[in-house]
Amino acid sequence: MASSNATEGSAALQDELDALNAKITKQGSRVRELKKASSTNVDEISSAVNALKLLKLDAESLRVKKEALDPTAQFNRKVFDEMILRKMFIVPSFEIHGGVKGLFDLGPPACAVKASMVDVWRKHFVLAESMLEMECTCLTPEVVLKTSGHVDRFTDLMVKDPEGDRECFRADKLLEDAIEELIEANPDMPTSEKEEHMRVQIQADAFSPAELDEQLLKYGCKAPSGQPYGPSFPFNLMFKTSIGPEGTAVGFLRPETAQGLFVNFRRLLDANAQKMPFAAAQIGLGFRNEIAPRSGLLRVREFCMGEIEHFVNPEDKSHPKFASVAFKELVLFGREDQLGSGKTKTITVGEAVSSGLVNNETLAYFMARTQLFMEKIGMDSSRLRYRQHLTTEMAHYATDCWDLEIHSSYGWVECVGHADRACYDLHVHGKATKTPMLATLKLDEPREIEVAKLKFDRKSLGKSFKANQRVVASALEALAENWSDFEPIATALETEGKTTVDGFEITKEMVTWKKTSKMVHEIKFTPSVIEPSFGMGRILYSLLEHCFYQRDADEQRCVMRFKPAVAPQKCAVLPISSGVEVNAVVDEIAAELMESDLATRVDKSTAALGRRYARADEVGVPFAVTVDFVTLTDGTVTLRDRDSMAQIRLPKADVARVVFDFVHGRFTWEEATAKYPVVQVKED
Repeated sequence: MASSNATEGSAALQDELDALNAKITKQGSRVRELKKASSTNVDEISSAVNALKLLKLDAESLRVKKEALDPTAQFNRKVFDEMILRKMFIVPSFEIHGGVKGLFDLGPPACAVKASMVDVWRKHFVLAESMLEMECTCLTPEVVLKTSGHVDRFTDLMVKDPEGDRECFRADKLLEDAIEELIEANPDMPTSEKEEHMRVQIQADAFSPAELDEQLLKYGCKAPSGQPYGPSFPFNLMFKTSIGPEGTAVGFLRPETAQGLFVNFRRLLDANAQKMPFAAAQIGLGFRNEIAPRSGLLRVREFCMGEIEHFVNPEDKSHPKFASVAFKELVLFGREDQLGSGKTKTITVGEAVSSGLVNNETLAYFMARTQLFMEKIGMDSSRLRYRQHLTTEMAHYATDCWDLEIHSSYGWVECVGHADRACYDLHVHGKATKTPMLATLKLDEPREIEVAKLKFDRKSLGKSFKANQRVVASALEALAENWSDFEPIATALETEGKTTVDGFEITKEMVTWKKTSKMVHEIKFTPSVIEPSFGMGRILYSLLEHCFYQRDADEQRCVMRFKPAVAPQKCAVLPISSGVEVNAVVDEIAAELMESDLATRVDKSTAALGRRYARADEVGVPFAVTVDFVTLTDGTVTLRDRDSMAQIRLPKADVARVVFDFVHGRFTWEEATAKYPVVQVKED
């Protein structure tokens, strides 16, 4: 009865929490809108921020109450972290030199898990979808990232300690923290004075460098050395470097892998025999000079990404294989639910598209394929959801965006972004380089389209643009290929007498036009891009948490429940004794397993058999072969399943084939227990 009451109480609290989270999302969206509106009253922003803070405090209180009702559901991060470090899954980089924040090394187990995970990703996406895979350089010229917007977008204001090691800090956060501490230290502060401080706090991220410096001095912000901070300066989150010995060519370590695929679009299209739609993929490192790296592998300075760019006709975003996933159920958290009930919906992909919740088939197809990938590598599907970006979060060019969020001890964390980026990326790179980023749609039958027929005043063009007159003429001719594109130009020239095209001012005297029509056999278009972007480090960390548990019989006995396909080692081979004959059989079986490309763990230590099983469990080895004295008489060995701890006895000649079939999903443990005799073995 007590357990039932606790469950009911937990469910009721969850309902309250969902409703409260919806209010938080709605209020957060309102705060963002108010900050964007330059005409907004500062008092109105302050009131909205205070309301948001109160809602978050209420939500945290409810969360604590809910966890208290079911202590067993709490994740033991302390034990987990100790085991991850002790078994060398993840270790701080350069540890003996004091380490560096935001940098981690993957030890042997995690390195093997990641390699297997990437292998599954490549087979699941690149091979199964016939994608074109590339490996582009990590070093990127400034002009590329200037064009994409990264140079301007990745900037925050920083200050330095003028003495000592000249440590850097994010200036607006220093001001916000100083005001927070001032208010907390003076609980009797008059309301009017408190509100004035909060007005400054709210505007911290909007101040100019000079204004921010003034405020830091006003609030007595001091560096660790005790001196005032140096002047504020822009800090870009990309790692900047120079290319070549002269030092004149500026470059950056790429913050994402996508740009290499975009700039190679024309060659990729040629490699695909000009056929559309098609997808390109890349897996590799990205770099971001995070100001405050935290949360283990969730926010680091060097990370592995897997990105897919699916190029599609913007007028037709259907997917030929959509029917294969139409009945796959996903947990969706649409923007209306985030702002309303706070509850997710479990619906099929087909329903999501037909109802308009997900914008198009191609976007939904990749969401479903991502879900299948997560299930394939062993992620807990009950802790996966897709959250739609609110309108205040969306980039101006994006059509629809959904993040696959994975729940861990850090809460819901975005691990895979799914974005319909429209034609933005190809458009900006094409415009900057004057390179047509176009694909061709062959028509089954000729089609009549409306165009503009142009006549240039070459003398006027030459006088105004000189060497650029051909560039200007080409830009106008490209727009004239479709009347709907040229019509705004024509309207502006008629009404204003001038307009701007690709940065050039065009006047009415330079060109005349006539609206006409022509028959075409093909249509040129700039493709839209559907982009699934995988944060492999975040996925790896989430998988480690999802696979970790402690056996009920022994809370200190930790197990990593990896699926065989991604386990760092597929099988352990253990001798019952140190005898020469027994060890010879161990070596024979291990050699056969490794010849089958199965990573194998051999443990010939003198520790008790149960202890050796436990060691294998801690690093997630799914199966263990034990060579005992019976083996020497009849040639059979025992095979142990990690999670059930059940064992079967089978001929040693069958071991490599059986384990291989387990790993590749061709044989299950249930089928094995039906085929081979189950044996009882004490692990003490």
